[in-house]
Amino acid sequence: EIASIGLTEEKVKEQKLEYLVAKFPFAPMPKAKIEDATVGFVKIIYEPKYREILGVHIVGASATEMISEFALGKVLETTVDEIGHTIHPHPTLSETIAEAAHVALGGAIHM
Repeated sequence: EIASIGLTEEKVKEQKLEYLVAKFPFAPMPKAKIEDATVGFVKIIYEPKYREILGVHIVGASATEMISEFALGKVLETTVDEIGHTIHPHPTLSETIAEAAHVALGGAIHM
């Protein structure tokens, strides 16, 4: 599955916006291993000053279900920090969202 919301990295570059990328693979996640769904990733594009999320791209199992967290986040102008500090159930594939946000915060748990 592929799911996306907001700007792509290419669009951010075209608009000459400052941005950072936090990306995390499904492979190290316990639920991905349990379900043999280790192919995929979550990619969060955010702006560095206020850390607001500009776009999210998810490739892999349950991507179309996981993107809904960011649909609400987009409306609320959620920051990557807020996603990272939100508790995600364990074991789930949606933990990959938290791990991608933790990359932006300075370190993921499962890497």
